[in-house]
Amino acid sequence: MKRFVIGVLAHVDAGKTTLSEALLYLTGAVKKLGRVDHQDAFLDTFAIERERGITVFSKQAELSLPTAAVTLLDTPGHVDFSAEMERTLQVLDYAILVVSGTDGVQAHTQTLWRLLERHHVPTFLFINKMDIHPDARAARMAELKKRLGDGCIAFDASETMAEEIAVCDEALLERYLETGCVESEEITSLIRARKVFPCYFGSALRLEGVEALIDGLERYTQQPQYDSVFGAQVFKITRDGQGNRLSHLKLTGGTLAVRALLSGEEDGGWQEKVNQIRVYSGEKFQSVERAESGMVCAVTGLTHTKPGMGLGSAAGALPPVLEPVLGYRVQFPDKFDAHTMLKNLRQLEEEDPQLRVVWNERLSEIHLQLMGEVQLEILSRVIAERFGVPVTFDEGSIVYKETITTPAVGIGHFEPLRHYAEVHLLLEPGERGSGLQFATACSTDTLDINWQRLILTHLAEKTHVGVLTGAPVTDIKITLLTGRAHVKHTEGGDFREATYRAVRNGLMQAESVLLEPYYAFELTLPEECVGRAMNDIQRMEGTFEPPEPQQDGALLTGTAPVSAMRNYWTEVAAYTKGRGRLVCTPNGYAPCHNAAHVIEQSGYQPEHDTENSPDSVFCSHGAGYVVKWDEVQAHAHMDAGICLQPEEEEPTFQPVRRAAASSGLEEDKELRALFERTYGPVRDRGFEAFRQSRRKAETIEQLYVTRIRADDYLLVDGYNIIFAWDELRSMAAADINAAREALINALSNYQSVRKCHLIVVFDAYKVKGGVGSVEKRHGLHIVYTKEAETADMYIEQASYDLSRKHRVRVATSDGMEQMIILGHGAERISATELKWEVEQASQHIADVIARLQQG
Repeated sequence: MKRFVIGVLAHVDAGKTTLSEALLYLTGAVKKLGRVDHQDAFLDTFAIERERGITVFSKQAELSLPTAAVTLLDTPGHVDFSAEMERTLQVLDYAILVVSGTDGVQAHTQTLWRLLERHHVPTFLFINKMDIHPDARAARMAELKKRLGDGCIAFDASETMAEEIAVCDEALLERYLETGCVESEEITSLIRARKVFPCYFGSALRLEGVEALIDGLERYTQQPQYDSVFGAQVFKITRDGQGNRLSHLKLTGGTLAVRALLSGEEDGGWQEKVNQIRVYSGEKFQSVERAESGMVCAVTGLTHTKPGMGLGSAAGALPPVLEPVLGYRVQFPDKFDAHTMLKNLRQLEEEDPQLRVVWNERLSEIHLQLMGEVQLEILSRVIAERFGVPVTFDEGSIVYKETITTPAVGIGHFEPLRHYAEVHLLLEPGERGSGLQFATACSTDTLDINWQRLILTHLAEKTHVGVLTGAPVTDIKITLLTGRAHVKHTEGGDFREATYRAVRNGLMQAESVLLEPYYAFELTLPEECVGRAMNDIQRMEGTFEPPEPQQDGALLTGTAPVSAMRNYWTEVAAYTKGRGRLVCTPNGYAPCHNAAHVIEQSGYQPEHDTENSPDSVFCSHGAGYVVKWDEVQAHAHMDAGICLQPEEEEPTFQPVRRAAASSGLEEDKELRALFERTYGPVRDRGFEAFRQSRRKAETIEQLYVTRIRADDYLLVDGYNIIFAWDELRSMAAADINAAREALINALSNYQSVRKCHLIVVFDAYKVKGGVGSVEKRHGLHIVYTKEAETADMYIEQASYDLSRKHRVRVATSDGMEQMIILGHGAERISATELKWEVEQASQHIADVIARLQQG
């Protein structure tokens, strides 16, 4: 008998739990058909789930088919509990995605689809509630093919099913044209390869179409192949009524017996014995002595496991895609001890993957990071029931993050008396959504492998914070370059200090950018309200697709910052008089739309953050002394072996910032590909306007001389241009002020000929207490940025504001900045192109002077 694990997933209110009840009832697993609205569903085991009518925690049930033993996992559908659902995906062999026949494919449905694709989970679809609109079948099928893929095929339409399946695979199509039939084994293979997605229509409440789905699950599934070596994937942590800690896991290989010894490298390495193995079905469980490959069970006796952790051969899980976006300060009566409450909340953090508990030592405050307000409501109820403490929360704030756009080498040295450690790290920008990645390029001849492993452990154990607002950093690859230990004086804690300081030292040197969470939204509303909604979304700094006509109005889809849209549903309800519907789904992080304001409001001073010091400690004459972060390199005892020069093109260590070496005409495809890979498809007019302007011009002269208008704006990244032009770079090596004046004079001549508005921006963000300044000289606006504001940040905001009414060009060789300004609707020119334009203007002035002298 084959065995497989199948999960049921859906957007909230699509009928997911109702379908699970129908599957259990029709297969004989339960004798009574429960209902969510009657508060007696078999898998709604918690009182709060029965009261709210939503699934909060994933549940397990066992059911039997004639030829298969099936473990059914019912997952939460509400977006606030998506992280629990995402962990469950890692243990699924198959999935049933439930789509509401009345609402169709929602934004969260597409998020689930992408997650299923990411985890390579073969998927069946059940289109529910078709009894309400039975005539909508054709429209729903067309929508599934359009929004999820052509592989979605109705398996209850026998007249076209075989032909549609055959089209999904070239080899199968050839055989089908010869034989006129498709074998069940071939269909099973295509489903397993995620080329075909069987679709069944019906009503779970009325048990319509459910038996066809059960038949499809039995006929078109196969048991995965498992290794003989033990492996397990932990997807959930809970506690039973007696307080026993339960690790819910799926065996991905081998077997697991009671009293087996398990181990892991987390928390410095651990070994623990399995005390009990339980197989749950609803609230009840059966104890077994041994679990086989493919089984889902809960074990006691393990205290170091976490959701998402792999054991044995399954070690190394995928990082989560969905991250908490809101933060709240916990408020509770004074008679309760904060440290006791912190310990209690750490228990909930173990059990709830989307909950993050943050302890503010300086203020003695507890902060929670989570997905949304529904989760907050559930959490306060759980705290009160389990720990007997009534808690409230403040109004909440946005969970920002930071990343870097340029590489940097960070050095950390820790050498008080009788201690010694030195660490050199390379920090590089990572792909969007990649999180923090750690690696080593250090030779074991230089530093023993045990010390290297310890450094990597210290890198992973800490939440590293950025230098703009003190927010956690993300999307950075950190590589150990080299390090040194002392035979006699080095202890483990020395490398912890050196590692933390090296990371911080690198962050202080790199260019940082503030990130904020975004929502992908679907807004359904009456046609007469569409204009109001579009204006609101633009005001929120959001983007949207053209409105799609609907049967009862219009549909707007797009993205917007969480900070602007988090409470927008109340406005929608008001101006649509209750007829509008807003669905928001977390869509990852992107550059903050109002970074300067957020940074200023945070008041964060990185050099004063004593818990995250970028400075190092050296020793002289038997006493330790502190060396400031910008002087550490001169005092370091080792050389990392690399030198990062921002003005030179170094593909190995500068994947983002590089100077253009040509006119840039041949870089359009590469730049667009990089832009879309980082921020998604270009949906606004930025790149299109840029591309069209180039298409219209046959020569560089036509493009950059004849088409410049008096109301055009040109923004110039001053220091970037100085270090990109050879003559100015040489001058800057001797006197940076002279190079700056030379650039200003050259641009002044250019402006006098072209008559456009010209703004040249110089970095002054490291000037302590700098408030920034703007001066007008020789027809130019010369901007010196304020403290904590880079030229990139200023130009990005200015290009966004100005491009709404003017043609804006930005002169820079910074690849990241080029990508961002393209998305703002501006055009970019490289340092080489600007130099050519300036030379043309200078030649024009010389020609005019020559003619005047001749006359």
